Amino acid sequence: MTAVTRHLSTMGQLGALLELLWSSRPRFWRRNIVRVVAASDVGTVRTNNEDYFLIADLTRSVTSPAATAHGNTSSGDMMAAQPLLVVADGMGGAAGGEVASATATAVIWSCLAQASRERWLRTSYRLRQSLLEAFRVANNQIRADAARCTDLVGMGTTATVAVVLPNVLYVGHVGDSRAYLVRDGRIQRLTRDHSLVQYLTDTGVADEVDAARGRGHALLRALGAEADVVVDISHVRLRHGDVVVLCSDGVWSALADDEIAEAVNVRRDLRATCERLVTLANERGGRDNATAIVSRLEAASWRRHSG
Repeated sequence: MTAVTRHLSTMGQLGALLELLWSSRPRFWRRNIVRVVAASDVGTVRTNNEDYFLIADLTRSVTSPAATAHGNTSSGDMMAAQPLLVVADGMGGAAGGEVASATATAVIWSCLAQASRERWLRTSYRLRQSLLEAFRVANNQIRADAARCTDLVGMGTTATVAVVLPNVLYVGHVGDSRAYLVRDGRIQRLTRDHSLVQYLTDTGVADEVDAARGRGHALLRALGAEADVVVDISHVRLRHGDVVVLCSDGVWSALADDEIAEAVNVRRDLRATCERLVTLANERGGRDNATAIVSRLEAASWRRHSG
């Protein structure tokens, strides 16, 4: 009698558990979706734009031509299940800077799209390795192009790359373009500038920082500068409602971090937020090209189809 009672009790617990799972079943038919908006502007002083951005959905990269938006004189807007975000800021003269940033973006996109097709981005380790490989190939390509053309000698570029898998943000970074996370109204910088000013600030040589600022944001790392490039890779777990901002130094040098957060917090519409960041940079002198990508993690429900 005791054994039967215990069995019935166990079956009852199992039934209750199944009922709970069934009653909450919509949660199992939900996936993360990311809304992404990008914009780039030449500014008010320069005549050419050496920035370059790309937004793409790695899950649709093969089947849909609308799965990417890229350039430096345009804007982009998309919903992505597995977004790839890239901001690159070129250097090395008019031709060199534009070529370097566009080349880096195209190569990184190609490498990660290939890795996605080969199902190589399903684990944290493999995604990190794929990011490192993409940066390595991009660095080699920029150096090879510069070696073949005298007009491109000395060209290089920053590159800040973000991938969401599936609710974790991975960031690969070289240079001084930046990635930020805005959560619950507060902003967190996810990257550290590879610049002389940042190095002097970190090492506490305060009296030399102002002098270094006079030389602009001299970079200590960039794609194309050396045969081997050191890439920072980091990750952070995302929540629904989190906003990720990538931008070139044309944006962050004109706006304080808190002002970037304010632009995100006061506008629900991401396109308006992105345009506001670029507009503010121009209103404050527009001395550099300004590029921004703004993305938000949202929830989308799967629709169950009956066979």
